[in-house]
Amino acid sequence: MTRCLLLSALLTWQTAGSGAGVVTREFTAFEGVETYLTLLAGCAQCDWGADKREAAVLRVSVDGVYSQHVVLARGETPAEYRLLLTGLISGPHQLSIERDTELSAPDAGPAGVEIKMVGPMFPRPAGYLADLMSPILYARANTIGRFTDLPLVMWYEVVPTSRGKQYRYSVIFTNEDGGTPTDRLMATWGRTTDIEFVYGVEIDALGNILAEEFQGPGHEVPRFNGQHEGRHPLLWVSTDNNMVSDSGTTAVRYALRPEPFDLAAANASREAVMDANPWVYTLMGQELAREHKIVDGAPPGQGTISDPRRFVYVEACAEVGNAALALEIGVRRSDRASARDDDGSLEWIASDRGLRQYRIVRDGCVRIATPLPGGVTARDIRALRVRAFERPPAEGAARVEPTLVRLRRVNKMFLLDDQFQPQASLLAWQGTATIATGGAPFELPIR
Repeated sequence: MTRCLLLSALLTWQTAGSGAGVVTREFTAFEGVETYLTLLAGCAQCDWGADKREAAVLRVSVDGVYSQHVVLARGETPAEYRLLLTGLISGPHQLSIERDTELSAPDAGPAGVEIKMVGPMFPRPAGYLADLMSPILYARANTIGRFTDLPLVMWYEVVPTSRGKQYRYSVIFTNEDGGTPTDRLMATWGRTTDIEFVYGVEIDALGNILAEEFQGPGHEVPRFNGQHEGRHPLLWVSTDNNMVSDSGTTAVRYALRPEPFDLAAANASREAVMDANPWVYTLMGQELAREHKIVDGAPPGQGTISDPRRFVYVEACAEVGNAALALEIGVRRSDRASARDDDGSLEWIASDRGLRQYRIVRDGCVRIATPLPGGVTARDIRALRVRAFERPPAEGAARVEPTLVRLRRVNKMFLLDDQFQPQASLLAWQGTATIATGGAPFELPIR
């Protein structure tokens, strides 16, 4: 009842499709101090997984000048949207927020917004320098008004260099319209969102910029030669797999406030940023459903998957070298009593599903997602195996003797609940296990 009353109160400023309602707020900006904007917003009848009801879209302006758009993708329940207002001079300003009727889904209901915070923070937050240099993303032309490949979360990592340090910014998009097929994404990345490094900036001890780079088409990382708004680089998403360019023509843009993450110190994969923002999994599942990429009993290699809530998600850290790695999930079928059950044997479900391209061929911490048979639940999962395989040589190349795979950690193993949110982990392990290609797997029991 409290949530409904809150949403009802928020909705008073805007009527669906009218475009008449405007929220305004006076605030003061200061030179060299970033202006933060946090909205608590919801959209009645909105559902990211439903055609024509995906989201209401808000247009944000300062002193009558366009700043950015906000896509209320998280549905009806009011949720926080953390943004930056950039390029402002010191002094008083007026913030305006209104519905963009042209870009909003046609059957999206009224949108409600509460301005929780606008203005500079004093004292400066710990990550103020990262905020000052964070990229502004312009939408890819074929996503505008189509509710696809939406940037959801931006984060940064700080890496020491010989001359100072580099701030590295990455973005989680809801999906990618081009690139890796959906089923292979799940097998080798444990997700169907798209996570991309977009921009890096190296600075010295005084904060002077020494070098800038971005991830361009073809995963090339050239020097950034584009424009800035203050210290913010302007980037245009330019390919169907969400690479960026330092110039472009679209005008719709997003200025997400970046979150700090030290994945190296945490011995975690990039997908840990999704775990810290579990609502991202919900949007992932909803977009898959809307784009008809979920098929019951989807066979491997066809670009579709079964329901993401039927998958086991495992994060493991290993040195793979020039070998390949795959997992096996050991389950006891509660829906199928058999002699195998009686003698303690398990049914093993392979993450590679018999396809070489479903195996892991990179070092570090990785996510792997494996579909379970119907009727199998979390309590039926009894063990995890890690196997090593020989990696086929590249076309025209000579065979290379495979290295041993060295498993260092299993950080977590979980399923998603009915709302596509991660459930509690079933397993965590740390140590050293050496696995030979074609040899016996390393097995971990689930207790």
